[in-house]
Amino acid sequence: MSCCCFCCPPAITALFYLWVRSGFSKGSVAGALTFFPPDPPLYKFQRMSKDGTVLPDADDDDDNDSNKKNDEKGKKIGEEEDDERRDVDDDDYDDSDDESDLGTFDIETNSTRRTNTENVGGSRRGSLPPSSDKIDDGKKRTDDDVDNNIDANADQLRRQEQQRRRQQHRDDAERRRQEEANRDPIVAMTERSKRLRSRAKRRARIDSTDAKDGVTYVFVPSPVVSGSIPPFNGTVNPVKIGPQKRTGTFVAALLYKLQPSECSPNTKTILFSHGNAADVGAMAGLQCVMAKNLRCHVLVYDYSGYGESGGVPMEKNTYRDVKMVYEWVVSNVAKSESNVILYGQSVGSGPSCYLASRRADVGGLVLHSPFTSGMRVLTPSRALACLDIFPNIDRIRKVKCKVFILHGRKDREVAFEHGVALQAAVPEECRTEPWWVPDKGHNDILDGNGIVEYIRRLNRFVRSLND
Repeated sequence: MSCCCFCCPPAITALFYLWVRSGFSKGSVAGALTFFPPDPPLYKFQRMSKDGTVLPDADDDDDNDSNKKNDEKGKKIGEEEDDERRDVDDDDYDDSDDESDLGTFDIETNSTRRTNTENVGGSRRGSLPPSSDKIDDGKKRTDDDVDNNIDANADQLRRQEQQRRRQQHRDDAERRRQEEANRDPIVAMTERSKRLRSRAKRRARIDSTDAKDGVTYVFVPSPVVSGSIPPFNGTVNPVKIGPQKRTGTFVAALLYKLQPSECSPNTKTILFSHGNAADVGAMAGLQCVMAKNLRCHVLVYDYSGYGESGGVPMEKNTYRDVKMVYEWVVSNVAKSESNVILYGQSVGSGPSCYLASRRADVGGLVLHSPFTSGMRVLTPSRALACLDIFPNIDRIRKVKCKVFILHGRKDREVAFEHGVALQAAVPEECRTEPWWVPDKGHNDILDGNGIVEYIRRLNRFVRSLND
Protein backbone atom coordinates (compact mmCIF):
# COMPACT_ATOMS: atom_id res chain seq x y z
CA MET A 1 0.00 0.00 0.00
CA SER A 2 1.07 3.57 -0.54
CA CYS A 3 0.33 6.34 1.88
CA CYS A 4 -1.33 9.61 0.96
CA CYS A 5 -1.62 12.90 2.83
CA PHE A 6 -5.26 13.90 3.03
CA CYS A 7 -4.47 17.18 4.79
CA CYS A 8 -3.12 18.60 1.51
CA PRO A 9 -5.80 20.88 -0.05
CA PRO A 10 -4.58 20.39 -3.66
CA ALA A 11 -4.75 16.61 -3.20
CA ILE A 12 -8.29 16.80 -1.81
CA THR A 13 -9.31 19.03 -4.73
CA ALA A 14 -7.77 16.59 -7.19
CA LEU A 15 -9.58 13.64 -5.61
CA PHE A 16 -12.89 15.50 -5.71
CA TYR A 17 -12.30 16.47 -9.35
CA LEU A 18 -11.52 12.87 -10.32
CA TRP A 19 -14.55 11.63 -8.40
CA VAL A 20 -16.89 14.01 -10.24
CA ARG A 21 -15.27 13.45 -13.62
CA SER A 22 -15.62 9.67 -13.28
CA GLY A 23 -19.34 9.90 -12.55
CA PHE A 24 -18.92 9.70 -8.74
CA SER A 25 -17.10 6.39 -8.95
CA LYS A 26 -15.29 5.42 -5.77
CA GLY A 27 -13.35 2.90 -7.83
CA SER A 28 -11.70 5.64 -9.86
CA VAL A 29 -10.59 7.56 -6.78
CA ALA A 30 -9.50 4.47 -4.85
CA GLY A 31 -7.62 3.20 -7.89
CA ALA A 32 -5.72 6.47 -8.19
CA LEU A 33 -4.65 6.16 -4.54
CA THR A 34 -3.97 2.43 -4.34
CA PHE A 35 -2.43 0.94 -7.47
CA PHE A 36 1.10 1.81 -8.57
CA PRO A 37 2.53 -0.80 -10.97
CA PRO A 38 6.32 -0.98 -11.37
CA ASP A 39 7.37 1.40 -14.13
CA PRO A 40 9.02 0.04 -16.14
CA PRO A 41 7.81 -3.54 -15.57
CA LEU A 42 10.33 -6.02 -14.20
CA TYR A 43 9.75 -8.54 -16.98
CA LYS A 44 8.33 -9.00 -20.44
CA PHE A 45 6.63 -11.79 -22.33
CA GLN A 46 8.55 -12.33 -25.55
CA ARG A 47 5.97 -13.03 -28.24
CA MET A 48 6.47 -16.12 -30.41
CA SER A 49 4.57 -17.09 -33.56
CA LYS A 50 3.17 -20.58 -34.17
CA ASP A 51 6.28 -21.56 -36.12
CA GLY A 52 8.62 -20.36 -33.35
CA THR A 53 9.57 -17.03 -34.89
CA VAL A 54 10.37 -14.26 -32.43
CA LEU A 55 7.85 -11.46 -32.91
CA PRO A 56 8.58 -7.79 -32.23
CA ASP A 57 7.69 -6.42 -28.83
CA ALA A 58 4.16 -5.07 -28.58
CA ASP A 59 4.42 -1.35 -27.88
CA ASP A 60 1.28 -0.78 -25.85
CA ASP A 61 2.53 2.52 -24.46
CA ASP A 62 3.02 4.34 -27.75
CA ASP A 63 1.00 7.54 -27.54
CA ASN A 64 1.42 7.99 -31.28
CA ASP A 65 -0.34 4.72 -32.07
CA SER A 66 -2.42 5.21 -35.19
CA ASN A 67 -5.24 3.28 -33.58
CA LYS A 68 -5.39 5.91 -30.86
CA LYS A 69 -6.05 8.51 -33.52
CA ASN A 70 -8.81 6.33 -34.93
CA ASP A 71 -10.30 5.95 -31.45
CA GLU A 72 -10.38 9.70 -30.95
CA LYS A 73 -11.50 10.59 -34.46
CA GLY A 74 -15.01 11.95 -34.62
CA LYS A 75 -15.62 12.05 -30.87
CA LYS A 76 -18.32 14.45 -29.87
CA ILE A 77 -18.16 16.81 -26.94
CA GLY A 78 -18.91 14.92 -23.74
CA GLU A 79 -18.08 11.49 -25.20
CA GLU A 80 -14.63 11.51 -23.63
CA GLU A 81 -16.18 11.65 -20.15
CA ASP A 82 -18.64 8.87 -21.07
CA ASP A 83 -15.76 6.80 -22.41
CA GLU A 84 -13.86 7.25 -19.15
CA ARG A 85 -16.85 6.13 -17.11
CA ARG A 86 -17.31 3.01 -19.23
CA ASP A 87 -13.68 2.08 -18.77
CA VAL A 88 -13.25 2.68 -15.07
CA ASP A 89 -16.62 3.12 -13.36
CA ASP A 90 -18.02 -0.16 -12.14
CA ASP A 91 -19.44 0.44 -8.70
CA ASP A 92 -22.49 -1.67 -9.62
CA TYR A 93 -20.32 -4.74 -10.18
CA ASP A 94 -22.11 -7.98 -9.32
CA ASP A 95 -20.55 -11.37 -9.92
CA SER A 96 -23.59 -13.47 -9.03
CA ASP A 97 -23.71 -14.82 -12.55
CA ASP A 98 -19.96 -15.65 -12.65
CA GLU A 99 -19.46 -17.63 -10.64
CA SER A 100 1.63 -30.54 13.04
CA ASP A 101 5.41 -30.66 13.44
CA LEU A 102 7.55 -28.43 11.27
CA GLY A 103 10.07 -31.10 10.39
CA THR A 104 13.60 -30.48 9.14
CA PHE A 105 14.79 -30.07 5.60
CA ASP A 106 17.15 -27.94 3.56
CA ILE A 107 15.85 -24.74 1.98
CA GLU A 108 17.16 -24.43 -1.55
CA THR A 109 17.64 -20.85 -2.73
CA ASN A 110 19.75 -19.15 -5.33
CA SER A 111 22.57 -18.66 -2.84
CA THR A 112 22.91 -22.41 -2.21
CA ARG A 113 22.81 -23.63 -5.77
CA ARG A 114 24.53 -22.28 -8.90
CA THR A 115 24.85 -23.55 -12.43
CA ASN A 116 26.90 -22.31 -15.36
CA THR A 117 23.79 -21.70 -17.44
CA GLU A 118 20.24 -21.35 -16.15
CA ASN A 119 17.05 -21.46 -18.21
CA VAL A 120 14.04 -19.74 -16.66
CA GLY A 121 10.98 -19.73 -18.86
CA GLY A 122 13.08 -19.56 -22.00
CA SER A 123 15.38 -16.83 -20.70
CA ARG A 124 19.01 -17.90 -20.53
CA ARG A 125 21.57 -16.34 -18.29
CA GLY A 126 25.20 -17.30 -18.86
CA SER A 127 28.16 -17.29 -16.50
CA LEU A 128 31.91 -17.63 -16.96
CA PRO A 129 33.00 -20.61 -19.07
CA PRO A 130 34.69 -23.45 -17.24
CA SER A 131 38.45 -23.08 -17.01
CA SER A 132 40.87 -25.56 -18.58
CA ASP A 133 41.71 -28.78 -16.74
CA LYS A 134 45.30 -28.59 -17.96
CA ILE A 135 47.91 -28.48 -15.16
CA ASP A 136 51.06 -26.33 -15.32
CA ASP A 137 53.64 -27.67 -12.86
CA GLY A 138 55.53 -24.36 -12.99
CA LYS A 139 52.70 -22.44 -11.37
CA LYS A 140 52.97 -21.62 -7.69
CA ARG A 141 49.19 -21.67 -7.34
CA THR A 142 47.01 -24.55 -8.45
CA ASP A 143 44.39 -24.18 -11.11
CA ASP A 144 41.80 -24.82 -8.42
CA ASP A 145 43.02 -21.74 -6.55
CA VAL A 146 42.77 -19.68 -9.72
CA ASP A 147 39.30 -21.03 -10.48
CA ASN A 148 38.17 -20.23 -6.94
CA ASN A 149 39.46 -16.67 -7.26
CA ILE A 150 37.74 -16.27 -10.62
CA ASP A 151 34.48 -17.59 -9.24
CA ALA A 152 34.73 -15.31 -6.21
CA ASN A 153 35.52 -12.27 -8.37
CA ALA A 154 32.74 -13.14 -10.80
CA ASP A 155 30.25 -13.54 -7.96
CA GLN A 156 31.31 -10.19 -6.52
CA LEU A 157 30.98 -8.48 -9.89
CA ARG A 158 27.55 -10.03 -10.44
CA ARG A 159 26.39 -8.90 -7.03
CA GLN A 160 27.72 -5.39 -7.58
CA GLU A 161 26.07 -5.16 -11.00
CA GLN A 162 22.78 -6.45 -9.63
CA GLN A 163 22.91 -3.93 -6.78
CA ARG A 164 23.72 -1.16 -9.26
CA ARG A 165 20.76 -2.08 -11.46
CA ARG A 166 18.39 -2.27 -8.53
CA GLN A 167 19.59 1.09 -7.24
CA GLN A 168 19.19 2.60 -10.71
CA HIS A 169 15.66 1.22 -10.89
CA ARG A 170 14.85 2.72 -7.48
CA ASP A 171 16.41 6.05 -8.44
CA ASP A 172 14.44 6.20 -11.68
CA ALA A 173 11.20 5.37 -9.87
CA GLU A 174 11.91 8.01 -7.22
CA ARG A 175 12.67 10.60 -9.91
CA ARG A 176 9.34 9.88 -11.57
CA ARG A 177 7.54 10.13 -8.24
CA GLN A 178 9.16 13.48 -7.55
CA GLU A 179 8.20 14.75 -10.98
CA GLU A 180 4.61 13.69 -10.34
CA ALA A 181 4.64 15.25 -6.87
CA ASN A 182 5.78 18.60 -8.26
CA ARG A 183 2.97 18.74 -10.77
CA ASP A 184 -0.51 20.06 -10.20
CA PRO A 185 -2.44 17.14 -8.60
CA ILE A 186 -5.47 17.60 -10.83
CA VAL A 187 -3.34 17.53 -13.98
CA ALA A 188 -1.28 14.57 -12.75
CA MET A 189 -4.31 12.44 -11.82
CA THR A 190 -6.20 13.29 -14.98
CA GLU A 191 -3.26 12.52 -17.25
CA ARG A 192 -2.53 9.27 -15.42
CA SER A 193 -6.15 8.20 -15.79
CA LYS A 194 -6.13 8.96 -19.52
CA ARG A 195 -2.79 7.20 -20.00
CA LEU A 196 -4.03 4.04 -18.28
CA ARG A 197 -7.22 3.94 -20.34
CA SER A 198 -5.33 4.43 -23.59
CA ARG A 199 -2.88 1.69 -22.67
CA ALA A 200 -5.75 -0.66 -21.81
CA LYS A 201 -7.34 -0.19 -25.24
CA ARG A 202 -4.11 -0.79 -27.13
CA ARG A 203 -3.26 -3.81 -25.00
CA ALA A 204 -6.74 -5.27 -25.59
CA ARG A 205 -6.25 -5.04 -29.37
CA ILE A 206 -2.82 -6.65 -29.18
CA ASP A 207 -3.84 -9.50 -26.87
CA SER A 208 -7.01 -10.25 -28.82
CA THR A 209 -5.07 -10.48 -32.08
CA ASP A 210 -2.36 -12.62 -30.46
CA ALA A 211 -4.99 -15.05 -29.14
CA LYS A 212 -6.50 -15.46 -32.61
CA ASP A 213 -3.06 -15.96 -34.17
CA GLY A 214 -1.96 -18.59 -31.64
CA VAL A 215 0.89 -16.48 -30.28
CA THR A 216 2.79 -18.00 -27.34
CA TYR A 217 5.18 -16.37 -24.87
CA VAL A 218 8.61 -16.71 -23.30
CA PHE A 219 9.23 -15.17 -19.88
CA VAL A 220 12.14 -12.72 -19.89
CA PRO A 221 12.91 -11.20 -16.46
CA SER A 222 14.43 -7.74 -16.17
CA PRO A 223 18.18 -7.61 -15.41
CA VAL A 224 17.16 -5.95 -12.16
CA VAL A 225 15.71 -9.24 -10.87
CA SER A 226 17.15 -11.98 -13.09
CA GLY A 227 20.16 -12.60 -10.83
CA SER A 228 17.92 -13.51 -7.90
CA ILE A 229 15.89 -16.19 -9.70
CA PRO A 230 17.07 -19.70 -8.75
CA PRO A 231 16.91 -22.64 -11.16
CA PHE A 232 13.71 -24.66 -11.21
CA ASN A 233 13.44 -28.35 -12.18
CA GLY A 234 9.83 -28.12 -13.28
CA THR A 235 8.37 -26.02 -16.08
CA VAL A 236 7.84 -22.26 -16.12
CA ASN A 237 4.88 -21.43 -18.33
CA PRO A 238 3.99 -17.84 -19.26
CA VAL A 239 0.31 -17.56 -20.22
CA LYS A 240 -2.28 -14.93 -21.07
CA ILE A 241 -5.59 -15.88 -19.46
CA GLY A 242 -8.75 -14.43 -20.97
CA PRO A 243 -10.58 -12.67 -22.34
CA GLN A 244 -12.65 -11.54 -19.37
CA LYS A 245 -16.32 -11.65 -20.38
CA ARG A 246 -17.24 -8.06 -19.64
CA THR A 247 -14.00 -6.11 -20.19
CA GLY A 248 -12.25 -8.27 -22.80
CA THR A 249 -9.08 -8.11 -20.69
CA PHE A 250 -6.33 -10.75 -20.84
CA VAL A 251 -4.32 -11.32 -17.64
CA ALA A 252 -0.62 -12.21 -17.70
CA ALA A 253 0.38 -15.11 -15.45
CA LEU A 254 3.39 -17.30 -14.79
CA LEU A 255 2.87 -20.92 -13.78
CA TYR A 256 5.61 -22.81 -11.95
CA LYS A 257 4.60 -26.42 -12.44
CA LEU A 258 6.20 -29.46 -10.81
CA GLN A 259 7.31 -32.47 -12.80
CA PRO A 260 4.60 -35.19 -13.04
CA SER A 261 6.78 -37.55 -11.00
CA GLU A 262 6.62 -35.08 -8.07
CA CYS A 263 2.83 -34.80 -8.09
CA SER A 264 0.03 -36.68 -6.36
CA PRO A 265 -3.77 -36.30 -6.42
CA ASN A 266 -3.42 -33.99 -3.40
CA THR A 267 -0.74 -31.70 -4.84
CA LYS A 268 -1.72 -28.12 -4.11
CA THR A 269 -1.60 -25.09 -6.40
CA ILE A 270 -0.86 -21.71 -4.81
CA LEU A 271 -2.62 -18.81 -6.54
CA PHE A 272 -0.44 -15.86 -5.58
CA SER A 273 -1.83 -12.29 -5.55
CA HIS A 274 1.17 -10.01 -5.13
CA GLY A 275 1.64 -6.63 -3.43
CA ASN A 276 1.16 -3.17 -4.87
CA ALA A 277 4.52 -2.13 -6.30
CA ALA A 278 5.32 -5.64 -7.59
CA ASP A 279 4.65 -7.68 -10.69
CA VAL A 280 5.23 -11.16 -12.09
CA GLY A 281 8.91 -10.41 -12.65
CA ALA A 282 9.50 -9.09 -9.14
CA MET A 283 7.97 -12.23 -7.62
CA ALA A 284 9.74 -14.78 -9.84
CA GLY A 285 12.47 -15.68 -7.35
CA LEU A 286 10.08 -16.28 -4.46
CA GLN A 287 7.75 -18.37 -6.61
CA CYS A 288 10.62 -20.70 -7.56
CA VAL A 289 11.58 -21.15 -3.91
CA MET A 290 7.97 -21.81 -2.91
CA ALA A 291 7.32 -24.34 -5.69
CA LYS A 292 10.51 -26.31 -4.99
CA ASN A 293 10.35 -26.37 -1.21
CA LEU A 294 6.60 -26.67 -0.68
CA ARG A 295 6.19 -29.19 -3.52
CA CYS A 296 3.31 -27.15 -4.90
CA HIS A 297 2.48 -25.69 -8.26
CA VAL A 298 2.57 -21.90 -8.00
CA LEU A 299 0.81 -19.41 -10.26
CA VAL A 300 1.43 -15.68 -9.92
CA TYR A 301 -0.52 -13.22 -12.05
CA ASP A 302 -0.58 -9.49 -12.70
CA TYR A 303 -3.61 -7.35 -11.95
CA SER A 304 -5.26 -5.37 -14.71
CA GLY A 305 -2.93 -2.53 -15.70
CA TYR A 306 0.18 -4.26 -14.31
CA GLY A 307 3.03 -5.70 -16.37
CA GLU A 308 1.79 -7.58 -19.44
CA SER A 309 -1.85 -7.62 -18.30
CA GLY A 310 -4.43 -5.49 -20.03
CA GLY A 311 -7.15 -3.39 -18.45
CA VAL A 312 -7.14 -0.58 -15.91
CA PRO A 313 -5.94 -1.03 -12.30
CA MET A 314 -9.08 -0.84 -10.14
CA GLU A 315 -10.53 -2.68 -7.17
CA LYS A 316 -13.38 -4.21 -9.19
CA ASN A 317 -11.00 -5.36 -11.90
CA THR A 318 -8.84 -7.21 -9.36
CA TYR A 319 -11.94 -9.22 -8.45
CA ARG A 320 -12.53 -10.10 -12.08
CA ASP A 321 -8.85 -10.94 -12.50
CA VAL A 322 -8.59 -13.32 -9.55
CA LYS A 323 -11.88 -15.06 -10.43
CA MET A 324 -10.85 -15.63 -14.03
CA VAL A 325 -7.40 -16.89 -13.04
CA TYR A 326 -8.89 -19.12 -10.32
CA GLU A 327 -11.27 -20.76 -12.78
CA TRP A 328 -8.37 -21.32 -15.21
CA VAL A 329 -6.26 -22.89 -12.45
CA VAL A 330 -9.04 -25.26 -11.37
CA SER A 331 -9.67 -26.32 -14.97
CA ASN A 332 -6.07 -26.63 -16.16
CA VAL A 333 -3.86 -27.34 -13.14
CA ALA A 334 -5.46 -28.19 -9.80
CA LYS A 335 -8.46 -30.18 -11.12
CA SER A 336 -10.24 -29.51 -7.83
CA GLU A 337 -11.02 -26.34 -5.85
CA SER A 338 -9.87 -28.06 -2.68
CA ASN A 339 -6.37 -28.23 -4.17
CA VAL A 340 -6.12 -24.44 -4.57
CA ILE A 341 -4.55 -22.23 -1.90
CA LEU A 342 -5.23 -18.51 -2.24
CA TYR A 343 -2.23 -16.40 -1.19
CA GLY A 344 -2.55 -12.63 -0.82
CA GLN A 345 0.33 -10.32 0.03
CA SER A 346 -0.51 -6.76 1.12
CA VAL A 347 -2.85 -5.40 -1.60
CA GLY A 348 -3.22 -9.01 -2.76
CA SER A 349 -5.08 -9.76 0.47
CA GLY A 350 -8.03 -7.88 -1.03
CA PRO A 351 -8.81 -10.11 -4.02
CA SER A 352 -7.79 -13.20 -2.02
CA CYS A 353 -10.24 -12.48 0.82
CA TYR A 354 -12.90 -11.59 -1.73
CA LEU A 355 -12.62 -14.92 -3.51
CA ALA A 356 -12.21 -17.00 -0.35
CA SER A 357 -15.43 -15.52 1.03
CA ARG A 358 -17.31 -16.63 -2.11
CA ARG A 359 -15.80 -20.06 -2.76
CA ALA A 360 -16.75 -22.50 -0.02
CA ASP A 361 -14.62 -25.32 -1.46
CA VAL A 362 -11.30 -23.47 -1.81
CA GLY A 363 -8.47 -25.36 -0.11
CA GLY A 364 -6.89 -22.65 2.05
CA LEU A 365 -6.07 -18.95 2.46
CA VAL A 366 -2.73 -17.32 3.31
CA LEU A 367 -2.62 -13.60 4.17
CA HIS A 368 0.82 -11.98 4.16
CA SER A 369 0.99 -8.49 5.72
CA PRO A 370 -2.75 -7.97 5.13
CA PHE A 371 -4.97 -4.99 5.98
CA THR A 372 -8.48 -4.75 7.39
CA SER A 373 -9.55 -2.43 4.56
CA GLY A 374 -7.87 -0.12 2.05
CA MET A 375 -8.80 3.26 3.46
CA ARG A 376 -7.95 2.20 7.02
CA VAL A 377 -4.35 1.92 5.84
CA LEU A 378 -4.32 5.34 4.21
CA THR A 379 -6.00 7.16 7.09
CA PRO A 380 -7.57 6.22 10.45
CA SER A 381 -10.27 8.81 9.82
CA ARG A 382 -13.62 7.48 8.61
CA ALA A 383 -14.34 10.73 6.77
CA LEU A 384 -13.55 8.91 3.51
CA ALA A 385 -15.32 5.68 4.44
CA CYS A 386 -17.52 6.10 1.39
CA LEU A 387 -14.41 5.52 -0.73
CA ASP A 388 -13.22 2.45 1.18
CA ILE A 389 -12.08 -0.59 -0.79
CA PHE A 390 -11.13 -4.20 -0.06
CA PRO A 391 -13.22 -4.66 3.14
CA ASN A 392 -11.20 -7.69 4.27
CA ILE A 393 -12.37 -7.43 7.87
CA ASP A 394 -15.94 -8.14 6.77
CA ARG A 395 -15.16 -10.83 4.22
CA ILE A 396 -12.80 -12.85 6.41
CA ARG A 397 -15.76 -13.72 8.65
CA LYS A 398 -17.36 -15.61 5.76
CA VAL A 399 -14.51 -17.94 4.79
CA LYS A 400 -14.95 -21.72 5.10
CA CYS A 401 -11.32 -22.81 4.69
CA LYS A 402 -8.27 -22.79 6.96
CA VAL A 403 -6.52 -19.40 7.20
CA PHE A 404 -2.86 -18.67 7.95
CA ILE A 405 -1.85 -15.04 8.66
CA LEU A 406 1.70 -13.70 8.92
CA HIS A 407 2.62 -10.11 9.74
CA GLY A 408 5.72 -8.20 10.82
CA ARG A 409 5.41 -6.56 14.23
CA LYS A 410 7.30 -3.48 13.01
CA ASP A 411 5.32 -3.00 9.81
CA ARG A 412 5.09 0.75 9.14
CA GLU A 413 3.11 0.51 5.92
CA VAL A 414 0.29 -1.73 7.16
CA ALA A 415 0.27 -1.67 10.95
CA PHE A 416 0.66 -4.99 12.74
CA GLU A 417 -2.75 -4.40 14.37
CA HIS A 418 -4.42 -5.04 11.01
CA GLY A 419 -3.16 -8.61 11.04
CA VAL A 420 -4.24 -9.10 14.66
CA ALA A 421 -7.74 -7.81 13.92
CA LEU A 422 -8.10 -10.12 10.92
CA GLN A 423 -6.89 -13.11 12.95
CA ALA A 424 -9.55 -12.41 15.57
CA ALA A 425 -12.24 -12.16 12.86
CA VAL A 426 -11.45 -15.54 11.28
CA PRO A 427 -14.11 -18.14 12.17
CA GLU A 428 -12.77 -20.27 15.00
CA GLU A 429 -12.96 -23.53 13.05
CA CYS A 430 -10.83 -21.96 10.26
CA ARG A 431 -8.23 -20.31 12.47
CA THR A 432 -4.65 -21.59 12.55
CA GLU A 433 -1.67 -20.36 14.54
CA PRO A 434 -0.50 -17.02 13.09
CA TRP A 435 3.11 -15.94 12.66
CA TRP A 436 3.78 -12.55 14.21
CA VAL A 437 7.32 -11.89 13.03
CA PRO A 438 9.48 -9.96 15.51
CA ASP A 439 11.73 -7.12 14.31
CA LYS A 440 10.35 -7.28 10.76
CA GLY A 441 8.38 -4.80 8.70
CA HIS A 442 6.25 -4.92 5.57
CA ASN A 443 8.68 -6.20 2.93
CA ASP A 444 11.55 -7.81 4.85
CA ILE A 445 9.96 -10.84 6.52
CA LEU A 446 11.83 -13.18 4.18
CA ASP A 447 15.22 -11.48 4.46
CA GLY A 448 18.18 -13.47 5.77
CA ASN A 449 17.20 -16.60 7.66
CA GLY A 450 13.59 -15.49 7.58
CA ILE A 451 13.06 -17.48 4.38
CA VAL A 452 13.82 -20.72 6.28
CA GLU A 453 11.21 -20.13 8.96
CA TYR A 454 8.79 -18.87 6.31
CA ILE A 455 9.03 -22.11 4.32
CA ARG A 456 8.74 -24.24 7.45
CA ARG A 457 5.57 -22.54 8.58
CA LEU A 458 4.02 -22.55 5.13
CA ASN A 459 4.91 -26.21 4.74
CA ARG A 460 3.17 -27.02 8.01
CA PHE A 461 0.06 -25.14 6.87
CA VAL A 462 0.01 -26.86 3.46
CA ARG A 463 0.34 -30.30 5.04
CA SER A 464 -2.45 -29.52 7.51
CA LEU A 465 -4.89 -29.06 4.62
CA ASN A 466 -4.76 -32.79 3.93
CA ASP A 467 -5.48 -33.75 7.56
